[in-house]
Parts: sequence; structure tokens; C-alpha cells
Amino acid sequence: MQTINLEEKFSTFKKHWHPHQIAVVDNMQVLLAKLKDEFVWHKHEEEDELFFVQKGTLEMHFRDKVEIVSEGELIVVPKGVEHCPKTQNGEEVHVLLFEKLSTKHTGNVTSEKTFSEYPKI
Repeated sequence: MQTINLEEKFSTFKKHWHPHQIAVVDNMQVLLAKLKDEFVWHKHEEEDELFFVQKGTLEMHFRDKVEIVSEGELIVVPKGVEHCPKTQNGEEVHVLLFEKLSTKHTGNVTSEKTFSEYPKI
């Protein structure tokens, strides 16, 4: 058991769209990621995802709407819902993710942005 400083952990990596695991809670993992520009449209058939914005503004695109998630806010994407996270005007956004250990990075899609393993920091 130890305290985790999020700013310190964010300072240990630079790559965008590549989550890093900072903790495990039962069968859930806590991830940090830096986002910039557009991700890929995807969905997770069996898992919900929680995005907490630590820094910046996240646009969570759904097929029928866009939700703006500002610093200090979070959004939960329910399982089976297609979504595409984006940032605004080239801004780097820092997010904390909370999801099941079984969640695949890009869900039902494979792309050049897909990672199958997350570094533990």
C-alpha cells in the first residue's frame, strides 16, 4: 500500500494513446494515458469504461452525439456503445481510465494505435 502521485506518474511517459497501469483493484485496472488528436472508433462488447480527465478537455464522440469532458469531470462509456475519444486543436489531454483487466485497448477493432500490453508504472 502506497500513495500514488498522478502528476509524477504522468511525467514518466510521453507516448499518446498508450495506457500505463498504475493499480489493480480486484478485477479492474487503473490506467493513465495521454491523448492527442483522434483515436479510433470502437466498442467493448462486455466492459464499461470510465474516463476521468486530469488535464485538458476530452471530446467523447458517439454516433449520435458528442460529450465534452472537462478537467475534473468523468464519463462512463457503457459496454457495447461505439465511441471515439478526441482532443481539441492538438491539445494533449491526460486521463485516468478505470476498466476491467479483460478490456481490449481498441475493443472490436485492430489498428496501428492498438496495444495489447500496458506498462506498469
